[in-house]
Amino acid sequence: MQENRLGEIRMVAFDVDGTLFSSESIIFKTYVQAIEEFAKKTGKITSLPTHDQIINEIGKPVRTIFANLLPSLPEVERDSISARVLDLLCDSIRSGGGDFYAGVGSTIHYLKEKGYTITCASNGRKPYIETVLDTAGVLQYFEPIVVINQETIHTKGEILAEYVRKYSLEPNSIAMIGDRFSDWEAARQNGCPFGFCTYGHGVPGEIPDFDWKIEDLTNLKQFF
Repeated sequence: MQENRLGEIRMVAFDVDGTLFSSESIIFKTYVQAIEEFAKKTGKITSLPTHDQIINEIGKPVRTIFANLLPSLPEVERDSISARVLDLLCDSIRSGGGDFYAGVGSTIHYLKEKGYTITCASNGRKPYIETVLDTAGVLQYFEPIVVINQETIHTKGEILAEYVRKYSLEPNSIAMIGDRFSDWEAARQNGCPFGFCTYGHGVPGEIPDFDWKIEDLTNLKQFF
């Protein structure tokens, strides 16, 4: 365990789903609607993924999610379903769907007031991330968000590496905050300290180690 001694941390990079926000209450409905619309239009897909199958995919890169859920479809068709899911999710969030973890606004405001640069490192797509942050009322506190573009950036680790390059920071000055193995992996690949959100979507034993244990988002104030 470590504290932010001597102010070495300059940037805080947040995962989104399972860290700031939970889409669990809306994700199944939106996936099912998008898949059923596709099936009705094309006559393809004979069975729907289960609720558990969909929930277990949360936090992975989008194309990985749909390849796992709908392996029999070609990527172009999976991408069309994925695009529809994105639209439905953003509409739902703007209408009050999903759940923000307690303390999102106050914690982000606190970090900004303390002088930290605030960013996201998420496998989610930019419209989804920005919809979540805008709905929470904190988008203005975040630096321009780097996302997976399937061209130069394919993983969350590469997102953190881009922040290191873009802001000319030492890796150990960027704190990665998240709940899943992909967050831990991105941090360790880049030599960044990792804050583990135990309240998120992780499963027991998923996270090998951590620098901060965060049982409630507002706990961040103890370390920063």
